[in-house]
Order: sequence, then C-alpha cells, then structure tokens
Amino acid sequence: MNTIFTFVPSRSHEYPGHPERPGRFEILETQLDLFGAERIEPIRAEEEVVARVHELGLIQAIEEVCKQGAGVIDYAPTYVTQTSYEDAMLAAGGVIACARAVMRGEAQNAFAIVRPPGHHAEPHRAMGFCIFNNIAIAAQDALSKGLERVMVIDYDAHHGNGTQAAFMNDERAGFVSTHQWGIYPGTGWIDDAPQARKRIANVPLYARAGDETFARIGAEIFKPMVEAFRPQMLLISAGFDAHWNDPLTSLGVSAQGFFDISKQLVGIAEEYCHGKIVFVLEGGYDPRNVAQGVAAVFGALTSRLFKNEADDPSPYNEPDHESRIAEIRKWHGFAS
Repeated sequence: MNTIFTFVPSRSHEYPGHPERPGRFEILETQLDLFGAERIEPIRAEEEVVARVHELGLIQAIEEVCKQGAGVIDYAPTYVTQTSYEDAMLAAGGVIACARAVMRGEAQNAFAIVRPPGHHAEPHRAMGFCIFNNIAIAAQDALSKGLERVMVIDYDAHHGNGTQAAFMNDERAGFVSTHQWGIYPGTGWIDDAPQARKRIANVPLYARAGDETFARIGAEIFKPMVEAFRPQMLLISAGFDAHWNDPLTSLGVSAQGFFDISKQLVGIAEEYCHGKIVFVLEGGYDPRNVAQGVAAVFGALTSRLFKNEADDPSPYNEPDHESRIAEIRKWHGFAS
C-alpha cells in the first residue's frame, strides 16, 4: 500500500527575523517529488472540528486578530499575519486529510508537512510559534470517526505541552513526549500526569541526548507505552530541532538518528496498529536539517534506502540516561 503526503508551506505566514518561516522549506521543497510518496491536497479544517480541541473563543479571537495584520500574540514570540488564520486552518486540515486516508485504508501511512506547527497550542491559547494544535485536532477527528484509541508520540526538542493539555482528561488519547529539559516551554516532567500512567509519558532529556539515547527510548519507553495503551493509530510529532546543530536547541540527533527512530516507530505501528501511522512536522529551524529529517522519515515510511547525504554524526558525547530511563519505566510500571 502507498505512502501519501501533503504540503502546506503557508508562504504568507512570515514575520521579519523569525525562525519559524517559509525559508525552513527552501531545500526540502525541491525534493518533495523524489521520495516515492503520493501527494494529496490538504483540506481546510472546519471550525467545529478545530473546536474539539480549542475553545471557540480562541478560534474566533485568532480570526479577528489576523484581520488587523502582522503582529506578535505570545511572548515566544508567536506571530500572526493577515493570512495566518486560513494558513492554520489549512495546516490542521492537511493533517486531518492524511489521518483520514490512513484510517480509511486508502494509504498505509502518511506525512503531513505543514506550517504553522501545532504542538504547543493549548485549548485556550496559541503559543510557541503554534496557532492551532494540528496533531491533536487530527487525533480528535479520528476518534470522532470511529477509532477508540489513538496515541501521539512527540520527538520534537520541545515538550508538546499543548498536546498533553488537550489529552489530559481524555482516556482515548495517549501521549509520549521526548524533549530537552529546561528549555521552552519549561513543562514535561516525569510526574506531570499521575492519573494517566501508561497513557501520558514525559521523557525529559539532558542536552546532547542523541542517536543512542533515542534508540533506547524507542525500545524501552515508546514500545511499552504503545503495547500498554493499544492505540489503533499512531500520530508522530516530528521535530527536527532535535538535530545537534539546530539553532534553537541543544539535543544531539543526526539525520541517521531521525531515520532510525522513525523506522522504529513504523515497526511499532506495524506490530500494534496494523501499520497505521501519520507523521506531522513540528519544529526544525535549519533548512538543511529539515530536508534531511523529512528524507529520513520518508525512507522509514516507504522502506526505501535512506541515503544520509548529510553524513552528520553529532560531534558531542551523549550524556548517560540510564537512570532517567529507569526512573520513567518505574513511574509507568514497566520496570522489571
């Protein structure tokens, strides 16, 4: 069965000097038709679908503030332009279109390459460069159309606080986040959700955690979480700001590491979700890293040979995460 993708570049959603910009795709865009995947058109998310995650007042406020023109709406800083409301609706709709196609069996798996990103946007506020929470909206749409359980796994360098907030009290929705501890937004500790053990898991990492650490997390945390929760589809917040030379963060993943963890996740989906998995772009602020990260994900999704043209192993030593992984496993009852 085929791999599909959608692409929402939101070229008018741009603010002078801001790292979350259309230029993130300047290398990637020339390569999109080389990955062996079928492009589908995004749909525009409907207000009532977005309102399954976000308060109606927020949706209406974003629409109104965009009419006033470019401006900053959150200290991150998060910005809007005159087109940002429609851009955000199309980004969310792109993820929905991919998830619906996979859920219906029209595609085996998918990658929604969209901006603005979404995983920081909480039910009551836009934040962290994010306007609406694309992946949480798509998850709720899938649940509304018949799935009983879905899980988001987030390997962006920042904690997916918005997705966690959206899922906190919904026993149908699971969430796992790896993130560099101590950076924006400052959330995502191990015991954030004591009422949701084996459903919501946070994996705070020391700076320079890289390929070896993520391989262990895949086997020792991602897989047990999926096995315990038994989702019918996985949605992946893919953040390529976990790369070791991202300008905003200090983790240690290479392009090969993105391929390896993505391949692990595809394998987990095949074992527990009949292969149903949708990747969704979040962060990543170096255009070369974004292009290589996307190529790595497509390599995992299509089982094509991934050519790591970047040849970019991290120059930094990885810190020891043995005790951190053990602590997380014990918190969720996975310790032997």
